[in-house]
Amino acid sequence: MIQLYVHPLSQHARRVVALLDANTIEYEAKRVSLETGEHHSPSYLAINPNHQVPTLIDSVTKIHESNAIMRYLCLKYALNEWYPSELAKRAQIEQWLDWNQTRLGPAVIDVVFNKVFMGDKGDKLAIERGQTRLLELAPILEEGLKAQPFLGGDNPSIADLSVASNVTHLALAGAEPKTNNINSWMLRMCAIEAFRRTIVSLEESH
Repeated sequence: MIQLYVHPLSQHARRVVALLDANTIEYEAKRVSLETGEHHSPSYLAINPNHQVPTLIDSVTKIHESNAIMRYLCLKYALNEWYPSELAKRAQIEQWLDWNQTRLGPAVIDVVFNKVFMGDKGDKLAIERGQTRLLELAPILEEGLKAQPFLGGDNPSIADLSVASNVTHLALAGAEPKTNNINSWMLRMCAIEAFRRTIVSLEESH
């Protein structure tokens, strides 16, 4: 059986959990206690030297990065509706996955990590930097949803799971974009029960 190392407040882990649950794929969830520093323990570093979650182990296959894990699952279980093989659609999904990882992701970390998890010790310059980046990035996402209900077209894809998990993470800091297209898209995403169930508050994560 697949093993997935997770934490309920990790947006990276939550997107993978949503994909697994949406497709009723059996797996064993193993919670890593980020609060106590378990991710830096020798035993977990032997599993993931990047000291992050998620990590997926499937027999002899071990994968660390959330988007790579979702691609793997889609290919293994032929989840074509989540990761279409048609070239133009696949290209759109790949573009948004990379945009989320390289553009939106760093801004999310700057804001949420420093504002929510670090409290008074948070880096105020990093928060400001992240908020400034979000002013640039939110309109890009808003425009990407202008002519279609989801990032890859008419149906949700792993790109939607990836980006939407970051948007819900921003909500922990009250920093999520609230423009019309993004709001409508998030309502559609939250209509997906498996995705909605991954959204937790700070209190619920304990």
